[in-house]
Amino acid sequence: MSPLPQLPADFQLALASMRAARCRPELALAEVPAPARLAPFGVAMGAEIILDGEELATGRFIVLHDPQGSSLWDGTFRIVTYVRAQLEADMGNDSLLGNVAWAWLIEALEERDARYTSAGGTATRILSESYGTLAARPDAIDIELRASWTPSGTLISPHLEAWTNMMATFAGLPPVPDGVTLLQRPRQPR
Repeated sequence: MSPLPQLPADFQLALASMRAARCRPELALAEVPAPARLAPFGVAMGAEIILDGEELATGRFIVLHDPQGSSLWDGTFRIVTYVRAQLEADMGNDSLLGNVAWAWLIEALEERDARYTSAGGTATRILSESYGTLAARPDAIDIELRASWTPSGTLISPHLEAWTNMMATFAGLPPVPDGVTLLQRPRQPR
């Protein structure tokens, strides 16, 4: 059995930065397996926002690192993200929804001063209609944003914080200004 490879110093700094991130309390964040074929080193976080038993948003935040760099990334790190949330029908039918979803990401990065280059992504509206034995289910419209960007340096915490704030926006939660701490919502009796 061969020994595990030593983690590069830059990747160790990025991991430490992620651990220091202050994320929204409504968000359940857990490490999940990172894609193995995209880069020599990677870490992935899965997240969901569930309130009162209802899933409002789900997503993935992946940090890839190739010490040799990548011309496609324009750097040695790449952040790859995915967010999906169900929307109200009137909002989900808006033809500008993709532009709004992209703007939510860019604004979240700017608010956290998460410096980046080479950003790209796709926004998709998904209409689910049910038929037959499932016809009683109401139609549902989901928004899905897949995006990636190259962080400027190893400071990943602002990127993770921005992404969790964007997830909260997708979930329809109000923004929380810096310096304000959200109180835990009281549990509903069962």
